[in-house]
Amino acid sequence: MKKLILSVTLLSICLISFAQEPNILPIGFAPGEEMKMDAYLKSRVNRTPITTPPTLPVRSAAQWEESQALVITWTGFPSIHRQIIAAAQLECKVIIHCADSNAVKSDLISNGIPLTNVKYIEVPFNSIWIRDYAANTCYLNDVDSLILVDWIYNRPRPDDDDIPLAYSSLLGIPLYQTLVSPNNLMNTGGNWMVDGIETAFASKLVLEENDGAGSYSLAYPNHTEPVINSITDNFLGINRYIKMDVLPYDGIHHIDMHMKFLDEKTILLGEFPTGISDGPQIEANLAYVMSNFNDPWGNPYKIIRIPMPPSTSGGYAGSPFGSASYRTYSNFVIVNKTIIMPVYRQEYDTTAVRIIKQSMPGYKVVTIDADNSGANLVSLGGVIHCITHTVGVSDPLRIVHNNLSDTYNSTTPYQVDAIIQHKSGIANAQVYWTTDTTMPYSSVAMTLTSVSTDTWTGFIPAQPAGTQIFYYVQGQANSGKQQVRPMPAPDAYWQFRVLMSVGVNENLTNIFSASVYPNPSHGITCIPFTNERQLTGKLYVTDITGKLVKVIHDGNFKTGKTNYFIDTHEWSPGVYSIVAETSEGTKTQKLLVK
Repeated sequence: MKKLILSVTLLSICLISFAQEPNILPIGFAPGEEMKMDAYLKSRVNRTPITTPPTLPVRSAAQWEESQALVITWTGFPSIHRQIIAAAQLECKVIIHCADSNAVKSDLISNGIPLTNVKYIEVPFNSIWIRDYAANTCYLNDVDSLILVDWIYNRPRPDDDDIPLAYSSLLGIPLYQTLVSPNNLMNTGGNWMVDGIETAFASKLVLEENDGAGSYSLAYPNHTEPVINSITDNFLGINRYIKMDVLPYDGIHHIDMHMKFLDEKTILLGEFPTGISDGPQIEANLAYVMSNFNDPWGNPYKIIRIPMPPSTSGGYAGSPFGSASYRTYSNFVIVNKTIIMPVYRQEYDTTAVRIIKQSMPGYKVVTIDADNSGANLVSLGGVIHCITHTVGVSDPLRIVHNNLSDTYNSTTPYQVDAIIQHKSGIANAQVYWTTDTTMPYSSVAMTLTSVSTDTWTGFIPAQPAGTQIFYYVQGQANSGKQQVRPMPAPDAYWQFRVLMSVGVNENLTNIFSASVYPNPSHGITCIPFTNERQLTGKLYVTDITGKLVKVIHDGNFKTGKTNYFIDTHEWSPGVYSIVAETSEGTKTQKLLVK
């Protein structure tokens, strides 16, 4: 294969003397790298990609959308790469950036890895961490045209920063890059989590790296937060950019080390033992998000917790918790119908894999030990998500659906609305449903109910109380392409229950089914609230004299479980009452503020 040589300026050449052994570079700065940032950043503007934002509306694709390729850089950890390639090539093309394609082929063949869906690009590189320096899949007009959008990499590794030029050229995809003022923006893929609609999550690292105040550089982008938001909106279609405080002990401040969108309304979030390592800051960030933001349909995000495992000795990252590597399960990659996730030790892995499988039923889960002798990737600061990136398909058939919640309705059909889009148009759509996943699914035709929003609607027949319903949505484009959501359906599905009716007293009893925590309190405090059917009323706090201190909620209470939050940091010490006053009665719970 003809070797691809990317142009490198003389300034760049002087920066990569440290990269003769690229496999040793950590995901964070290597010793001395920060001092090379100034020359590196000045060299970036000499390239000639598209540096102005798209003129058409742009949408960032979510990680669960369909991929045509997984890209990796082969260096340092061949045993881990082999396992990734073996799993991913069953789902899509695998593009390997490498120094010697014949050596890589020989390694794969000698280890029994088939080469049925693999391509190679012989190109210079500096490190393994392609998640951070690769480009992001975006679409113009929701699904019409595929583009890639790339930032300035936040490490002085110019060959890494040129990798998107190599694979965008191979695949024939337009590449947009935020290189030139006023649109110069530094960011990394590990600190970027999107819902496929218009929301992105990040740590405040993105603010720090674009404030013009780099430790050893005068060339850092210099933007206020509103300007950063504007650049992100113009290039990536993000109009809600949620930024959380950085974690003190994670080293690189990338959110993929502790959280992951599973779908538009569900976040998988790492959990430390109480008070340990980054646990307190994660909980504070969670409280901030839940108190200020809802999912795209206006409901609180669904949060699924997954343990952050310790080292063999029981330590966690950050003094006084030890000097352990930052082990995480959320750092996995979704490749169409397969999840490739890191594991460490069986006593923790079993629980983590179970949580992933229950949260994303129907997906194949492939585990890779990233904490092994000779394959200790985690010791360099990242794991599987950090060393992989995906490229979306050129003709996505997009399905977006607000999955149905449990209901008491056993008499009228259940309305299923879904946004279904393809650049050729949608010919037809169906809802498939069953009450037993071991039996065949029944289908119900959907009709186009909103041309302006591409919304299709179907109705699942009413079912008796006590029934559990499993369902998925299928669309077919005018081109003939078909797609389902969730993508592994019918093995994957959404589900909801038709609940048994409860009496007034029983419903009211369950409102405070879980205790407020922490209690005693001195800061952010969570109030779990559960109701079996919609109620109207008020949730508030009074002091020991009965004086109103704070109204937490006033109006309709949504069915199901909701977490409300208060901040008692400036409250006087003492005993308070949390009161739920509803149309069905009043319940009270005590809170001690210290």
